[in-house]
Amino acid sequence: MTAILIDGKKTAAQCLETVRAKTAERAAAGLRPPGLAVVLVGDDPASAVYVRNKNTACEKAGFQSFSYHLSADTAEAELLALVDELNANPAVDGILVQLPLPPQIDSQKVLERIRPDKDVDGFHPYNVGRLAVRMPLMRPCTPKGVMTLLAAYGISPKGKKVTIVGASNIVGRPLMLEMMLAGATPTICHRFTLNLADEVAAADIVVVAVGKPGLVKGEWIKPGAVVVDVGINRLPDGSLCGDVEFDRAKERASYITPVPGGVGPMTIASLLENTLEAAEQKIGRASCRERV
Repeated sequence: MTAILIDGKKTAAQCLETVRAKTAERAAAGLRPPGLAVVLVGDDPASAVYVRNKNTACEKAGFQSFSYHLSADTAEAELLALVDELNANPAVDGILVQLPLPPQIDSQKVLERIRPDKDVDGFHPYNVGRLAVRMPLMRPCTPKGVMTLLAAYGISPKGKKVTIVGASNIVGRPLMLEMMLAGATPTICHRFTLNLADEVAAADIVVVAVGKPGLVKGEWIKPGAVVVDVGINRLPDGSLCGDVEFDRAKERASYITPVPGGVGPMTIASLLENTLEAAEQKIGRASCRERV
C-alpha cells in the first residue's frame, strides 16, 4: 500500500479562490474589503516569512492589509496600545500578532487583549471556550485547516479513533475539540504519555504537531490509517521535514500529508476565511442595530 498524498496547496488554493470571489461580491455590493492587521515584533526569520506569506495572500484575495513591524525591544505596553488602536479601527476586521514574542512581552496578555470578534487566529479564551461548548465562532486556524483538508478528501472523523500527538494551545487542544465536534473519539498525547507507540497504532486518524523530526515512527501507523503531519522542522542540510517518518509511514497509511505542502498552506487559508467571516459578522451586527 502506498498512501494517497493530501495536497494542502491545492485545497488551500481552492479555499482562497472562494474567499477572493466573496470579496469581489462584497465590492460589487459597495462594501469595503475585509481588513487584516498583522503585527510582527522582532526579526525572527521564520516569523518574517510567515508574515510575508500572509500579506501576499491578503493581496491575492483582495483584502486590505495592515502590516506593523516593531523592534525586538518593544515594550509590552507599547504593543498593547497598538492592539487597542486596532481594536477600535473599524476598517480592521481581524488582528493577528505573530508568535513567538520577545521575552519581555507576555504573549497571553497580548492575545487576550485582542477583541474576540477580531481574534482571527482563534486563540482568545472566549473563542476556544465557544468551541468547547459546541458554539464555534472564530476557530483556531491550523485545527480548522486540518478539518477542511480531511473534508476535501472525503475523510470523515465520525466514529473514528483519532490520536493527536502534541497538546499545544495552538494545535493539539483545539483540534481535540474540533474532532469531538465532528463525532470522533480523540486521544491527546503529550510529554507524559507513556505508551505513545500503542496510542498511535490504535488510531484510524493520526495527527502529529510537536516540532520534533521523526518522533512518530512509520511502523507505528496502523495499515490504512490517515496521517496528518502538522510539524515542520528544518534539518541541518536545510531541508524540511515533519514529525512523522514519512517514507515508512506512507507505505502503511491510506492518506498522508507531505511536509511541506500539507497542512501549512491551510493555516493561511483558514486565517483569511476567518477574516472574511469577521467582516460579514460585522455587517450582521450593524443590521441588527438598525432594526432595533
